[in-house]
Amino acid sequence: MDGLILVDKPQNLTSHDIVARIRELLKVRRAGHFGTLDPLATGLMIVAMGKATRLFPFFSKADKSYRGVMRLGFSTETYDSTGKPTSREIKSYPSKSSVWKAMKKFEGALEQVPPPYSAKKYKGRPLYSLARGKKEFELRPTRVSIHFLHLKRYNPPFVEFEVRCSSGTYIRSLAHDLGQILGCGAHLSALSRTAVANFHLQDCLTLQEIKKLAEAKKIEKFLLPLESLLPEFPKMILDERGSRLARNGSLILAENVLKIAPTYLSLSTDSSQLEIIFRMFSQEGKFLALAKKTPEKNCFHPFLVIDSG
Repeated sequence: MDGLILVDKPQNLTSHDIVARIRELLKVRRAGHFGTLDPLATGLMIVAMGKATRLFPFFSKADKSYRGVMRLGFSTETYDSTGKPTSREIKSYPSKSSVWKAMKKFEGALEQVPPPYSAKKYKGRPLYSLARGKKEFELRPTRVSIHFLHLKRYNPPFVEFEVRCSSGTYIRSLAHDLGQILGCGAHLSALSRTAVANFHLQDCLTLQEIKKLAEAKKIEKFLLPLESLLPEFPKMILDERGSRLARNGSLILAENVLKIAPTYLSLSTDSSQLEIIFRMFSQEGKFLALAKKTPEKNCFHPFLVIDSG
């Protein structure tokens, strides 16, 4: 079973729990997820099956969108509602315009410090294990991009928001840092991931829905096939010799290429920034490899083999 499953993650399950449930439901071993969600968070989780797990580098770097709620008044050790308060509660809340102006300061590129309780690693160990063990460590900032951070509703002490950001952004840190700027403290109280790249929450299925479809042998209703993935890259169809070479990761000459279909570019894709990568297919429609052109040799180099035969 090769492809992606878009899962609507419920609250209080870890990302590892979701993958384990999918493995159990479908009786498969090879599965993984393309981006962690905290147990508190809900929403879109991409679970890769079989050969699709090799595409992790492409999906892990994709932009993400969230809807959520921040609570003003005090900060917590985990930067969300699961942690102990680290400041006294303040009930004199800022005005809506003050919150809006503070949120706008985060838009664009910024250096963000991850939460002390997170999966981010320090000297090979996740921060949460160091924090729980009361070990001292240095929180180093990471450069991230906030494409937009919109105030959707303000009902003090709750701030409803929507954000689109680069991979690696911690929304818990956004909430915590907003509280620091406003001077009243804040933490994340609810979060839902609504999009990853061109995948959206409305296309997801619950674990129960996936179970019912699997039992009814309707796998095509929840599995996005391998051949449909990464449509932003041109599709290259190879002859029989080219297909054998691709499966071995060997250089492929132009004479082994039967056809190159035009790329699909969504409205959100910046073609000037898009690296020229080709999806290599056999004449039978098998997704074989991802390749780059080597102009000096007038050939193509498969740098990631998907189907080795």
